Formats: sequence, C-alpha cells, structure tokens
Amino acid sequence: MRLVFVSLALVCAVFAAGCGSSSPPAAPSPTPTPPPAPGGGPSPVTISMPRGATFLTTTAFVPNPAPVSVGATVTWVNNDVDPHTSTSTTNVWGSPTLQPGGSFSFTFPTAGSFPYLCLIHPNMVGTIVVQ
Repeated sequence: MRLVFVSLALVCAVFAAGCGSSSPPAAPSPTPTPPPAPGGGPSPVTISMPRGATFLTTTAFVPNPAPVSVGATVTWVNNDVDPHTSTSTTNVWGSPTLQPGGSFSFTFPTAGSFPYLCLIHPNMVGTIVVQ
C-alpha cells in the first residue's frame, strides 16, 4: 500500500513539474497609440458622423467637443446614411456636402474654440477646441 502512495506521489510530482514553465510570464501588450503625424507635428483627429446623426444634437459629431493641438488636421467622416456638412458658425471653414462615406479635412492654425454645425441638419452641432 505504501508503494502505491509513493508511486502516486511521484506521478503527481512529475505532472506538476511538466506543467510549470521556466520562462517568465508574457508581459501584457501595450495599448496602441496613434502614430505621430508626419514630420513630428500634431496628431491628426478624426470626427465621425455616426449612423442616425440626422436625429442627434451634441452627439451627432464624435468626439464632441474635440480637443486638438494648434496645427492639427481634423477630418470629418460621414458614417451615416444621409448627407451632411461640417460648417463653422464663424466662417472659418465649410465643407461641401459629404455623401455617406465621404470626408472633409481642415487644419487649425490658431488656438481657440470653434463651433460648427451641419447646414443640412442644423440641430447637429459640435465644437473644436484648439489648444
């Protein structure tokens, strides 16, 4: 009987040793960061007009408000099924009509707060905050 217990203990020890690993555990993957802008300038920002944006107000542009650095290029992308615009309420920029899947970009050369809307759906509003 003692031989059975010793044999069983030996088998368990062999299995336990085989399950271990001599290599250290893998480090968690780092959170991906957006690639730097070409030439080391400010990172570009993308603003989405999500599906259903026509019926939204301050959530029709994502993110909103959108913080960006001076010199950053902002690209609005129409991910909705309806056409939209991105139009500054202070005449700083104005996109053409963006059909579904269309995009428009503008580079912000100065700091400030820049409100905008969709001319087709004036309830859709957003703000770019350039720091």
